[in-house]
Amino acid sequence: MEALPKSRLLRFVEQAMHLARRAVARYSSKFSKRRYTLHQHIVLLCLKVRKNTTYRTLLDELIEMPRIRSAIDLEELPSPSTLCKAFNRLGMAVWRVLLNLSVTLLPTNGVVGIDASGFDRSHASKHYTKRTKLTIQQLKVTLLVDTRVNAIIDLHVTTTRKHDSKIAPSLIRRNTDDVTILLGDKGYDDQKIRTLAREDGVRPVIKHRGFSSLHKAWNVRLDADIHGQRSQNETVNSRIKRKYGEFVRSRRWWKQFRELVVGCLTHNIDKAL
Repeated sequence: MEALPKSRLLRFVEQAMHLARRAVARYSSKFSKRRYTLHQHIVLLCLKVRKNTTYRTLLDELIEMPRIRSAIDLEELPSPSTLCKAFNRLGMAVWRVLLNLSVTLLPTNGVVGIDASGFDRSHASKHYTKRTKLTIQQLKVTLLVDTRVNAIIDLHVTTTRKHDSKIAPSLIRRNTDDVTILLGDKGYDDQKIRTLAREDGVRPVIKHRGFSSLHKAWNVRLDADIHGQRSQNETVNSRIKRKYGEFVRSRRWWKQFRELVVGCLTHNIDKAL
């Protein structure tokens, strides 16, 4: 009997395992019980987001996935609480390193679009939102997306109504090596953004709001072919919401931020396949 080919899910797990081994050590400390590795935790957490499910359901499905368990050397299934605690321990810095490594798997071209979208916090505790006077029911997520392969280069997450023009500078500064052309809509029409981009060797292609005839003339002269690629941001936003869910499952804001970074990492690994 011929061996069955590798499924897309198995290749996803192998790629995630490869990135995890590059990003972190095998164990969190020398005092670890060494029952499960950090690599296994990272892969299982990515798999949870990819399947858009809960810890308990994921572990139940893994019982019938011997090839997946074998790929990550998982001889014994952890409990749901073990994965939950692992997610708490793995800081944002680790997930950002993994996200940066995932970008290297894809042939990016430096033409990058910036755009924001909202993710629901439908699982947030009503008691928590009342006590903290939380009136904003969505997270604002700004993505930097390479238009060639739809790779997510970086993201910014906020619980406030921070304006797009205030978010863009930090994303530009962090990613000058990966961006040669920055595409944006009228929400990023700010001279400070254009100046900052040019100082860092980035060409801004951003539409003007059209307050004057001069602005309208500049918009006409804008390179339509290049600026039209900005629509890839909306494609990526739509894809993430359709595949991984339109809301975050975590209750605490810092875990919600991490969950979104894991979603972007999962998206990049999927695109690399």
